[in-house]
Amino acid sequence: MSRTTSLTDTFYSLTPERVLDSVEVDGRRCTGRFIVLNSYENRVYQLELEDDSYVVGKFYRPGRWSEDAILDEHDFVLDLEEAEIAVAAPLELPGETTLSQTPDGIRFALFPRVGGRAPEEMSDMELREAGRLIARIHSVGRTEDAEHRLRMTPSRWLGHNVRTLIEGGHLPGDVRARYVASAEAIERWAEPLWADVAVQRIHGDCHIGNLLRSPAGLLFLDFDDMVVGPAVQDLWLLAGGRDAWGQRRMELLLEGYNMMARFDRRELKLVEALRAMRMVHFAAWIARRWEDPAFPIAFPAFGTRTWWEAEAAALAEQVGVLG
Repeated sequence: MSRTTSLTDTFYSLTPERVLDSVEVDGRRCTGRFIVLNSYENRVYQLELEDDSYVVGKFYRPGRWSEDAILDEHDFVLDLEEAEIAVAAPLELPGETTLSQTPDGIRFALFPRVGGRAPEEMSDMELREAGRLIARIHSVGRTEDAEHRLRMTPSRWLGHNVRTLIEGGHLPGDVRARYVASAEAIERWAEPLWADVAVQRIHGDCHIGNLLRSPAGLLFLDFDDMVVGPAVQDLWLLAGGRDAWGQRRMELLLEGYNMMARFDRRELKLVEALRAMRMVHFAAWIARRWEDPAFPIAFPAFGTRTWWEAEAAALAEQVGVLG
């Protein structure tokens, strides 16, 4: 059994006792009361401490990110905090680091609990505010590189992920040709565009579920999907679809963005390629995690003919949109 496989088994069987033991460092004492927070990728817990404060413990899935890649994420969030942008920045742990390990080798970090509510929908004012916030995040993102994080490119998000689906036997034979042909067509269309696009540290997963309205204003949570990519990636998910409603929301986001930094509108031509890239990346992500007991429960339709027919049709529609 490989070390990664062994750590993965340990990760799946992570117990509350081991979580509490890991957090009780630097004088912290837990009361034993905790809440499991929603996270497919990692194991995340809100833990009550004996001084009536709370911390959030994030236990990282083995094999996903290297130690250096996780520290790139932490460095970005700490840079944002230093720039007085409201974020939940990792706390310092013994050894003057923000990343530690459980005795059996699972990496973890601690974060302050951030109070607030998740917006169900966003008003025009909130969209402008979100645009300003994203612009501030990007202004900090441009100041440094993150050499150990993924570069968001068509070849990685399309070609690499399609190979994962094929090699894992996930694509049914009668759907495979259509799905692969669409992905390859989108990759060919997108590759020349990426040659002229500026990339930088970005959040990478700026959907409304990662947004919180706190006493300090809007803030983005969970930089776990941080990548080096085009700025527009952090805008289109909040904007929504390509219809008039989505286009209006994008303009409101850009109105706020341009109050703080200049947005290069040429990047808007990447949006439909990015939408297709997310479709394929999402399918490959589920495929890679299928052995995790939580995934078949969360995504029961994955792998069925109906699911793949819908995915192939959606990808073919993107080819048509891109022309």
